[in-house]
Amino acid sequence: MDHYKLSPSLKISRIITGLWQVADMEKNGQMLDVPQTAGYMNPYFDKGFSTFDMADHYGSSELIAGHFKKEINTEVQLLTKWVPKPGKLTRDEIRAGIEERLKRLNTDSIDLLQYHAWNYADASYLDQLVYLTDLKEEGLIKNIGVTNFDSAHLRMIVSAGVPVVSNQICYSLLDQRAASEMTKTCLELDIGILAFGTLAGGFFSEKWIGKPEPSIDELENWSLMKYKRFIDQAGGWVKFQALLSTLEEISSRTGWSVSQIAMSYILDQPAVAGIIIGARLGESEHVSDNLKTLEMNLSIADKLLIKDTLQNFSKIPGDCGDEYRVPPFLTASGDLSHHIDEMPTPFEVEKKGNVMKAFSRTTWETEFGYCRATRVGDRILVSGTTASHGDILIGKNDPSVQAHFVVDKIEGAILSLGGKLENVVRTRIYTSKVENWEVIAQVLGQRFRHIRPTNTLIQANLIGDEFLVEMEAEAIIG
Repeated sequence: MDHYKLSPSLKISRIITGLWQVADMEKNGQMLDVPQTAGYMNPYFDKGFSTFDMADHYGSSELIAGHFKKEINTEVQLLTKWVPKPGKLTRDEIRAGIEERLKRLNTDSIDLLQYHAWNYADASYLDQLVYLTDLKEEGLIKNIGVTNFDSAHLRMIVSAGVPVVSNQICYSLLDQRAASEMTKTCLELDIGILAFGTLAGGFFSEKWIGKPEPSIDELENWSLMKYKRFIDQAGGWVKFQALLSTLEEISSRTGWSVSQIAMSYILDQPAVAGIIIGARLGESEHVSDNLKTLEMNLSIADKLLIKDTLQNFSKIPGDCGDEYRVPPFLTASGDLSHHIDEMPTPFEVEKKGNVMKAFSRTTWETEFGYCRATRVGDRILVSGTTASHGDILIGKNDPSVQAHFVVDKIEGAILSLGGKLENVVRTRIYTSKVENWEVIAQVLGQRFRHIRPTNTLIQANLIGDEFLVEMEAEAIIG
């Protein structure tokens, strides 16, 4: 069996059995029988597929996997996700979230705890990751991973001292966002990509070849509903049929199925530690197909044929994970209504008359008597902002990471005062080292490409040698 060593304490099967379908199977309110459903995990484990992926919100998946672990009393890798509500959490709340995972999984230490952040503009996610690192040191967690992080924020959390070993992201023939900057970042930081959506919820199979386009409402499960949205964003049903035809051509020559070809292509990509293939436990299994996939080797000619077909597709909007943070929301429902109820403001706000002030509560704000941002009428002014977060400097010696964090912090201030980053009309950038100007400017190009405020970039002696960039901004709402 082909395995991948994510860390000294964690070796995973390269095809991971995903249990997200448990939530879909229970969506009518009928809970699955835990012992019976756990028994359906045996065929996977017996053939060497010893790694299972789940989450706190995948119905009773953790309970099922925990029962399986207890019954077999042998080596199985249980990967789970903790997706807390947006906003600040106390250490007690974070510990309670992890202890609940431990209890449901029937274990003393979680093999891989994968964390999701909803809003980069609210830096409380960094506090939560730092405390998860403390819980790792305590032994409650063996390894920390993240899910749906983009490359800039992956670098950011590593710079904050979080020992990340994996990033679980959507990666398929339809969704090639991970193929460039994310791959480069993961190779550089020795972080493994755990790819989900590789079969597009089941669309990559012979049964969809030549079929008329379905509407989202008529699809039978949440996965198909979700990935139909990906197909639409990537160019539509006609282009998807052309891709299926290419895979069918390869299949006719090799004897491999369309699904196996789609899986093998992603497995062969750099930095991919494993692909997560969903299972509807007790209803269908694909153990033999998965085993055969691990033995396959696509030829260079076939890979080039697939790559040539992919040139006709549109790129999925945004960066890795953006489908859960900004429109278009590529979820089963097309929004975040089944994930979160509200998005709290990142900073504390005080209001006096028609003046509102946002406070990030840094030591400097308190000691030197200023606020992070002020709103007067429809105008928001943001103070000079650096990459400090509490006692932590984010992005030491890395101007790109510092610049991204500064923009996040400015966005958090504007959001707290009722605006959006898109309302920014003016920025001023100060850098202490002129040789960093281009790296900083490239970050601004990424973050403000669709906003295009007026801007000035200045070399200046910043207070604090560790700060490589400082930025202030002005926004007008309406």
